[in-house]
Amino acid sequence: MSEPSTATAHRPGGSGLPWAWFGVAPFFLFAVLFLILPTAFLIVGAFQTADGEFTLANIRDLTHPSIVAAYRISIEISAASAIGGAIVGALLAYAAVGGGLPSWIRPTLMTFSGVASNFAGVPLAFAFLATLGRTGLVTWALSNWLGFNLYATGFNLLSFLGLTLTYLYFQIPLMVLILTPALDGLKKEWREASQILGASTFQYWRWIGLPVLWPSLLGATLLLFANAFGAVATAYALTGSSLNIVTILLYAQIRGDVLHNQNLGYALALGMILITGVSNVAYIWLRGRAERWSR
Repeated sequence: MSEPSTATAHRPGGSGLPWAWFGVAPFFLFAVLFLILPTAFLIVGAFQTADGEFTLANIRDLTHPSIVAAYRISIEISAASAIGGAIVGALLAYAAVGGGLPSWIRPTLMTFSGVASNFAGVPLAFAFLATLGRTGLVTWALSNWLGFNLYATGFNLLSFLGLTLTYLYFQIPLMVLILTPALDGLKKEWREASQILGASTFQYWRWIGLPVLWPSLLGATLLLFANAFGAVATAYALTGSSLNIVTILLYAQIRGDVLHNQNLGYALALGMILITGVSNVAYIWLRGRAERWSR
């Protein structure tokens, strides 16, 4: 008796779709309902008036000075938090992987990073207000114990610096999670071979370590930038409307304020999609380059 062919063995009743398609069906359904259809809806809405007529006015309005300023501030905050998170996160990941620390440090750091990288929105804003706000715990402690008035130096949590500092709370752990596997991919044989050939630690990182890691480093930084650029709940809960960034401006246009323009909000969202899309495409390309060394 002949064995059933591989092509039909995994199908119910020997015909129809493979069972594997039923496993990934929820993913495709989720992508269609919450990614593809909403994106298509806002792209169409960006080129429509409130009456549904075609227009380019919404796209032209993106050049308004206040909107351009909102995009600029958002890009600056995202870039600052991404670069800062990448530097600190890379150092933490390297210390945990190859810094000679006790073995319990790495799993502890990874567990904390997994939790902290997803801690955002209103809870994170409240945590920073309770810590570094004008009546926050750290502000009070500095003033009463050390006689140092933090806000007298010009620091303001509801500002560019304050929002960037808040973003770093989840940017740094995310960088740790992304870069740790890349650091694990640095083979010990490469380090040993360079030492045998007389290379110093600086020369190893200059000619071997960093050339291998730079796609991962740059790609992770771009991912951090996209992550910060699309954040809205944390910024709104922390600063309200005191800081003119594009996500807060978009929220004001969509939610129905007196001066709201829903279709202009769609155009703002379209601009954000283009910026984050470029960042994510560059990240995927760089990740592909980084994976060449792990094959």
